[in-house]
Amino acid sequence: MATSAKQFKALGEEVWKNKVEKINAELFTLTYGSLVVQLAKDYEDYSEVNKQLELMQRLIEDFLARSGIGRCIDFRDTAEAISKVGFKMFLNIAPVVSNWSSDFKEFSLVFEENPLTEFVELPEEALEGGLWYSNIYCGVLRGALEMVHMQAEVNFVSDILRGDEATEIRVKLIRYLEEEVPAGED
Repeated sequence: MATSAKQFKALGEEVWKNKVEKINAELFTLTYGSLVVQLAKDYEDYSEVNKQLELMQRLIEDFLARSGIGRCIDFRDTAEAISKVGFKMFLNIAPVVSNWSSDFKEFSLVFEENPLTEFVELPEEALEGGLWYSNIYCGVLRGALEMVHMQAEVNFVSDILRGDEATEIRVKLIRYLEEEVPAGED
């Protein structure tokens, strides 16, 4: 039986309240901003900054250990777990899962708030250069899905920082990956 959105929401609240060490949100936001600024200085190319942000992706182990969540039944369950447990656990937000494709292999996460952008205004050159300021989300999601054997494309569709009406990430399941036994461990 599939886990309901209500159950995922309750689990996300419980994990946030009891199993996650909290840090000051302003400190976190400013530290992330400093990271993005440093990457922009180092690479001087916003598409490369996007790539570097996407490489920072390894939170799934912590998520699985702290949440105690089991294997999701299907991709819809996975989407609800990401939204209501994962984002809640790490950022105390729960983006809305919406815009499902007819085959249920693609959905959107729509953010009513984004703590990473709290004190941010992008300069015109960053907008023109194609910077997706919160691209770390795409890398974390893609990496987490790969760790649970799902290959996915994860991309920003829109961002309030870029003048759009909403911040939206699109997640598309490409295929389920086979579990591989490491070499020499038959």
